[in-house]
Amino acid sequence: METNGTTRTTRTNGADKTTTTRTLGRSGIEVSALGFGCWAIGGEWQSPDGQPLGWGKVDDEESVRAIRRALDLGVTFFDTADTYGAGHSERVLGRALGKRRDDVVLATKWGNLFDEHTRTRVGQDASPDHARSALTASLTRLGTDHVDLYQLHISDAHPDQAARLREACEEFVREGLIRAYAWSTDDPARAAVFAEGEHCTAVQHAINVLQDAPEMLALCEESNLASINRSPLAMGLLAGKRQGALEAGDIRSRPPAWLEGFDEGSGAAPDWLARVDALREILTSDGRTLAQGSLAWLWARSPRTVPIPGFRSVAQAEQNAGALEKGPLTAEQLAEVDRILGR
Repeated sequence: METNGTTRTTRTNGADKTTTTRTLGRSGIEVSALGFGCWAIGGEWQSPDGQPLGWGKVDDEESVRAIRRALDLGVTFFDTADTYGAGHSERVLGRALGKRRDDVVLATKWGNLFDEHTRTRVGQDASPDHARSALTASLTRLGTDHVDLYQLHISDAHPDQAARLREACEEFVREGLIRAYAWSTDDPARAAVFAEGEHCTAVQHAINVLQDAPEMLALCEESNLASINRSPLAMGLLAGKRQGALEAGDIRSRPPAWLEGFDEGSGAAPDWLARVDALREILTSDGRTLAQGSLAWLWARSPRTVPIPGFRSVAQAEQNAGALEKGPLTAEQLAEVDRILGR
């Protein structure tokens, strides 16, 4: 397999199909072309002022079943963070993987401080010392001796701080605690600082059919990085379900400034829903659901993309994983999306 982030093709039942694997940038680490994001399964947590930071209540047993179902359907990449649910997401993911830990590529993040008992985020720490202590704690919660991809979770950290953290990550690689590292940020200039490190292999950033990120994709191409796609379904707008008023513990019920597409107290913004409706026919062509078509757009957008949609149920896991066998949109469909959105 090529190690430049491209997919490979196999023949199944007599027909050419795009397979389910990609490579994480320069690392040579192979993952499923679709990852699963584990923010939602962390359950409810909050900021000190009571701002919800999770996606509402969650059933841990259903989360475990969904993770294991995803594994059975060929998903081998799982992305979490120490702060999701104030440590709870890592614990649930570690329990679900159990003896199958070596069958997956495991990613987590650090940089936020939290109180695990009150499930409250209490600050940030961009020091190398905290990076080490956070990694140790994550390894314990995940029940593993190493993390495959360790990601800085402070999107606006100063580049000088990031350079020190990059060197700390190189030391973690030498010690065998991690295999590679990345930065979760939407700023290409910041991502480029981490990209200078030998074992930096990806950047995690927001991108979906409604919100393109051409500068970040260009950086990934230039620096041989994987593009790990946060919010691939636009925080649920592209999941196929009309969002009305949301429960109080859902971050979308009181959207922070960075969360576009939702109005406080009323759910999805009408103008964003209109854009989704305009794309519905093209995204649901070829037998895809709206969510599957949105993931297919990302695969067509760049050969380096690895979308990580969230999930809270077996049914969501099955729908998302079902996108794999259908593969990317065609170049013609990609162009049609641009035409519809006036890009």
